[in-house]
Amino acid sequence: MIDLKFDLVTKKYLIRQEAPAGDSARHPLVRRLQNLRRPPQEFLAVKNVSFEVRRGEALGIIGHNGAGKSTVLKLLANITAPTSGEITIDGRLSALIEVGSGFHPELTGRENIYLSGSILGMRRRDIGGKLDSIIEFAGVRQFIDTPVKRYSSGMYVRLGFSIAAHLDPDILLLDEVLAVGDSAFQAKCLQRVKDLRQSGKTIIFISHDLSAVEKLCSRVLLMERGEVVASGAPAEVIAEYRRTANDFVPSGPPSWSNEQMSRRAEITSLDFYDAVGRETSTASTGSPVTVRLKYKSHEQIPDAIFEVFFYASNGELKCQLSTGLSHGRIDLEAGRGEVEFSCAELGLQVDTYYIDAAIQRHEPSELIDWQYRCAMFHVGAGKVSRGTFYMPHEWRITQERSVSSTESAELLLR
Repeated sequence: MIDLKFDLVTKKYLIRQEAPAGDSARHPLVRRLQNLRRPPQEFLAVKNVSFEVRRGEALGIIGHNGAGKSTVLKLLANITAPTSGEITIDGRLSALIEVGSGFHPELTGRENIYLSGSILGMRRRDIGGKLDSIIEFAGVRQFIDTPVKRYSSGMYVRLGFSIAAHLDPDILLLDEVLAVGDSAFQAKCLQRVKDLRQSGKTIIFISHDLSAVEKLCSRVLLMERGEVVASGAPAEVIAEYRRTANDFVPSGPPSWSNEQMSRRAEITSLDFYDAVGRETSTASTGSPVTVRLKYKSHEQIPDAIFEVFFYASNGELKCQLSTGLSHGRIDLEAGRGEVEFSCAELGLQVDTYYIDAAIQRHEPSELIDWQYRCAMFHVGAGKVSRGTFYMPHEWRITQERSVSSTESAELLLR
């Protein structure tokens, strides 16, 4: 039986481009009127997408930034409507998109269970019947009547997922929600979703966490530029995604001309390695990772700097590694060589990252080579915390036992 069906679904957006800056830039009102007169351009976020999901099946949807995954999510959750085509849903669909999104900080954990559960579509008596199970799963019984503003980030997300994990829909839509808590709780979350699947629930999982997709899903769709380009067994589709993502295709930044780079040395490859030295394209937050950059220098270059840039899927620069910040002077000899960056605990959160690599000269300033988007790197769930990055850290707790008046008297007598 088919629980969900996309039949030639297209979603079109109209995008209005701003008028080019000119004399009118000095007059904001005139420029705004010019922008309103410009005809909008069509953007097809999803183009003639068709797929079916059978009852009890777990379907994963993966793809690069801008591939159309988020639009499919919005269409399924009825946040937006298709421009053309038909979406058929047979059963009650619940979307689990952001853990803890319905929490009120001033309310207790118990009160937030009822509030958040109601927002997610549960009836009050159903919440009451599952209350003990929700509290037990989250492991916050001791603090259940404490306002959630006093919860640690781990307690907060554990309770949020626990509420959502006790939904009873026919179709469950998941979007990057398994990256919560520590590794033990993540395994517990994954097992809970597997249990839901085994009980006959239909699951659609949209995520950048390829390892979780492979463990959970029975079939995977790969999207690219709004279209489904591959469908099949998880291992095969994920391998195709990684193959296309990690093809090393050197190119200069679009806004820079080749004349700006001297090319006296060139980057020939950039690879990632895990804790045991195996080449990889994925890692988990908090795990060790090594970046190995190989180059060829055509002549002697004094005072060279190597840099690697990590851009998130939304294009935001998240991290820059530079020998100029953490290494002494590097004088290159003519010939081949390699530079290795080692990180004991990766601070990047779950996402797909686009990599730039560059060789520059410090004094005098010179751009020698810049490889734009030369690799992609996938970060999965690990030591995940709330926020934009994980900070490696250790805790040390010191406690002083309070002395009773009787013990104080005894100490004075001695």
